[in-house]
Amino acid sequence: MADPIPGARCAVATHTAGDGYRWHYRHYPSATSPSLARVVAIHGIQSHGGWYVLSCTRLADAGFDVYFLDRRGAGLNEQGRGDAPGFRRLLDDIAEFLKALGEGPTFLVAISWGGKLATALQKRHPGLVDGLALLCPGFFAKVRPPFGERLRIAWSYLAAPRRLFPIPLNDPELFTDSPEWQQFLRDDPLALHRATARFLAHSVRLDGYLRFVPRHVRAPVLLQLAGRERVVDNARVRRFAESFASTDKTVIEYPEASHTLEFEPRPHRSLDDLIDWLRRHSER
Repeated sequence: MADPIPGARCAVATHTAGDGYRWHYRHYPSATSPSLARVVAIHGIQSHGGWYVLSCTRLADAGFDVYFLDRRGAGLNEQGRGDAPGFRRLLDDIAEFLKALGEGPTFLVAISWGGKLATALQKRHPGLVDGLALLCPGFFAKVRPPFGERLRIAWSYLAAPRRLFPIPLNDPELFTDSPEWQQFLRDDPLALHRATARFLAHSVRLDGYLRFVPRHVRAPVLLQLAGRERVVDNARVRRFAESFASTDKTVIEYPEASHTLEFEPRPHRSLDDLIDWLRRHSER
């Protein structure tokens, strides 16, 4: 299968989950041998690995073996579009992939909604990674469905769990101030614009699960925040990250950046910081 992003230096492969679902991921092999470490990346609720060609290429050039996972029902995965059996199954998907990689230093890089999964993984499947890099993690969303829509989702979760509802993030201006990247988002055929009632309900259940997670987060943590954030509440995200049990926490905020750091006019600033953090923690 060819990657839909022209110029992407990666191979697209599949992984079969424990329940039989086969989902896709992109592998960017390290430019150095041996690699410094493995980086496994997780995208947000609407995005997919095709948004992050620049960062994956930079990480591979810096000596990291990069695997960008497309969540089941999203991105390159057409089966069960916008759906998932539950948040625990999504956590198990990641854990099964990490275990299949075998031994070796491994870091999770999680973006937006994916930050909830990466953090919750530390409770359900502890000890699988050597560090977490959370890029504008979606712990506390500013954007939610209207109250009436939330009631319809709750009813459908019980009566018609696969009924689709709009994801309330369909305005490209929420992600970036760049007109070029806004047009990219409007034209992206792989972006997820609707999700099932059970997916959205389990996203809320995942929020409840996360309340019990901080004491399980013991690995080093890098938190990168956008100063012009429109999607998540930075103040609450900071406070939540401060409650993690890890004694190695780094927080960096980019005052002029919007939610998707990849789409910034100067994305290399945040990428340089990410690469520096990964290098330092790979050498331990």
